[in-house]
Amino acid sequence: MIQGSRTKNLISAVCLGGLLIGVPLMQPLGMPIAQAQEAVPAAVRQGFTLLGQGLVNDAIATFRSAIRQYPGSIEAKLGLAIAYRRAGRDADAWQTYQQVLAQEPNNQLALKTIGILGGFRAEWQQTGIEALTTLLTLNPNDLDTRAQRALLYGYQGQFADALTDYELVLQRNPTPDVLLGAAQVYTYSGNYAQGLALFNRYQSTGKPITGKASIAYTRALRGTGNAAQAIAILQAQLPPQINTTSIQLRSELSQAYLANGQPTEALAVLDPLRGRSDARLPLARALNEIGQRQNLSALLSQSADLYRQVVLSTPNPSPLLLREAADVLSGVPTQRQSALQLYNQLVKLQPNDRVLSLQKLTLENQLGLLSRGDLHQQQRSLLQPLPSNPAEQQAIAQALSRIDPDPDLLPIYQSLLQAKVNEPFLNFRLAQLLIEKNDLNGAKAALVAYQATAVGANDQAPQLLLAEIDRRQGNLDAAAQRYQALTTNSSADLDVQVAALRGLAGIRLTQGRPGDALALYEQLLAKNPQDLQVQLGRTSVAYQAGRVSATEAEAALNAWLQAHSPGDTPPELYSLVGALPAAPQREALYTKLIEANPSNVQVQVRLVQVLAQRDPNLAQAQVNRLLARVRSTASDDRNNVGLYFLQGQLAQALGNLTQADAAYQAILAQQPENADALAALGGIHFQQRRFDSASSLYSQVLTFRPDDLEARKSLAELAAAQGNSLEAMQQFEQLQLQQAATGSADPNLSRRMQQIQEDFLKQRGFQPAWERY
Repeated sequence: MIQGSRTKNLISAVCLGGLLIGVPLMQPLGMPIAQAQEAVPAAVRQGFTLLGQGLVNDAIATFRSAIRQYPGSIEAKLGLAIAYRRAGRDADAWQTYQQVLAQEPNNQLALKTIGILGGFRAEWQQTGIEALTTLLTLNPNDLDTRAQRALLYGYQGQFADALTDYELVLQRNPTPDVLLGAAQVYTYSGNYAQGLALFNRYQSTGKPITGKASIAYTRALRGTGNAAQAIAILQAQLPPQINTTSIQLRSELSQAYLANGQPTEALAVLDPLRGRSDARLPLARALNEIGQRQNLSALLSQSADLYRQVVLSTPNPSPLLLREAADVLSGVPTQRQSALQLYNQLVKLQPNDRVLSLQKLTLENQLGLLSRGDLHQQQRSLLQPLPSNPAEQQAIAQALSRIDPDPDLLPIYQSLLQAKVNEPFLNFRLAQLLIEKNDLNGAKAALVAYQATAVGANDQAPQLLLAEIDRRQGNLDAAAQRYQALTTNSSADLDVQVAALRGLAGIRLTQGRPGDALALYEQLLAKNPQDLQVQLGRTSVAYQAGRVSATEAEAALNAWLQAHSPGDTPPELYSLVGALPAAPQREALYTKLIEANPSNVQVQVRLVQVLAQRDPNLAQAQVNRLLARVRSTASDDRNNVGLYFLQGQLAQALGNLTQADAAYQAILAQQPENADALAALGGIHFQQRRFDSASSLYSQVLTFRPDDLEARKSLAELAAAQGNSLEAMQQFEQLQLQQAATGSADPNLSRRMQQIQEDFLKQRGFQPAWERY
């Protein structure tokens, strides 16, 4: 019931205006119609008569005059608000309906219309949501009102709330307009599959998808692996002139080109948008997408600058815009402080949004403002227990899929997937976590689940994880083949190709081919000379290849640390820190890196070595803590090969060769052909001067990895250690020939051969030629 509505004439006039949609209008219960008519001032009745005759301006004048005469008349104010809407004066209508609510807070016509008007301007959206929420407390089963609130929630970026409303609305028989609104909100929330299903359902009603809805439709197509179809639709709608519509279409077309493996076309279609103030936001979106997918930091910086300009030039920017800008800025290291300011602003506006809080915590950790321990504690408090609401679960799944996976949150990932959230990439994140746990079969199963989806079937990134699984299983050649295939795969995103080059460089290092690894980093540096992360990785490989000194490597490390925030810890940083000898002055750095990534064994070893120099008991306590942490996340210690490797390397760092021997033997009991364990045990026996056993172990390594240069070097060193200098030099010569065949050369081999030859000559009373003068 609309309070204060008293006559059939009023009902008739409003209905003629076409403005009362689904809201019953009745006189108060028990009041005779004749009496109700007498209660409405004649001037108000005249206003509705004029409005019913289409004389809108005359009606406005009449209602305004009636309000001056009867300032407390709800009917007069409602009539004026309706007349303003009929005249297209939405701002005046908005203000007048607000006056009605100030006088009568539960007036249903005013609440409903405020909710409708809330979709007209961004600054009205939140008030519209509040009005519709009040209306739903009065009429909980009003599906039209719930659908409108869902749409406004979507405009505000409050997708969990929007989808909660739509879940109820879509269970009934929604109108085509509701289907179209829901399709767009689901799509922009990132649930492309459900968005596309709703678009198809809308089209089945016989209605075409046009205007701005077509942009969301093509995004749903692109997100479900139908980029070519999205391109065809967008190209057909693209007008030759640059206007508001074409700007949006070009931005979306650019991203569709990129998804279809056409990066050149993706950039070319954006050229007309550059330098236009009205195109800054669409251009920023497209540049960010291209920069992310192609690993182009210059485009990411351009996008970040455009987002900052848009935020600064927009009066009262909406939460949705602020959130979008914060998400993009957080991905650019130099802009993360600005992103944190936006997240802080958003959390104040939406304190109950768990996803926002999760993003804010992650960024604080990256900036070094929040320790990893505190991060995990606050993450757990946010996510445990998981909400039962499917829409909230979906929002959390999307947030987790966008950030690096956290081993402590493994049960959360598993629970979300068991709840059947529609976020395919979460399976990829789960696979990453399971690999860290050395649950390689579980990781493969998660990748199969991801690749079974439309998005996963076209994604080459799973090959990176499968290569890592091969590496952990000792299949270095298989891992190298996967990486090499990715580097030449034109359908793979550039960032996947770059990751493959880095992975292949790591394989070459493991195979004792540092020259090859260095050549791969030279390729990476040629692709992006300004990439400091690649420069750091090249220094690490060059140091391990003997091409730069420890002093030069340390200088590069210090330069990186001075230029980056404490939370910026890329893999190349771990590689260089782990390769350099243990140094007491780097103890704090070791601790920080281990806190950020406890699974990095080499840095853990360096910390234990430093602690052992100062206090062996403290070093042993650190080892115990590290092992306890790994055990706490392992499902079965006895079958955890990764745990045994960690035990072995930490025992070596403490000088406990017997314990290290036992750890590697435990691995070989499970996996007799594990070449890494064989090589590690060979090194232990070498140190124990058990030369025959060490030689046998290294020979076994070569049966599984015939091209393993490190194993061949070790055999040559074993020959030298046993006094077989001629045999050692012969083996080193063969190594040089093997390296020459691969196009690389290790200067350390020549130096070592010279040293062995010198020692051999001295033993026989000869002075080497190079020492005679």
